[in-house]
Amino acid sequence: MSTLHVLSHSPFGDDRLSSCLRLIGANDALLLTGDAVYALQPGTAPFNALIAGNPTLFVLAEDAQARAVEVPDTAKAIDYPAFVELSIHYDKVNSWL
Repeated sequence: MSTLHVLSHSPFGDDRLSSCLRLIGANDALLLTGDAVYALQPGTAPFNALIAGNPTLFVLAEDAQARAVEVPDTAKAIDYPAFVELSIHYDKVNSWL
């Protein structure tokens, strides 16, 4: 069963990102929204963890743009309609609240 993991909290405030990366499966994906896009800042521990974990990675483009964070080639920037499509594509959606 595949899961879309949705993370919206800053990776610098708690350990949700690292917990998520430990649980993410081969058929799962990770969507960064809100302050979670700060994990994409090169050279930071969260960025290095993302690269090492190598998940299928999506980023809400609007949130990255609002925070002046560049989306790397290892991630796909999406809009809200694509977010809905992802939610339908995966068997489950897990929001890391």
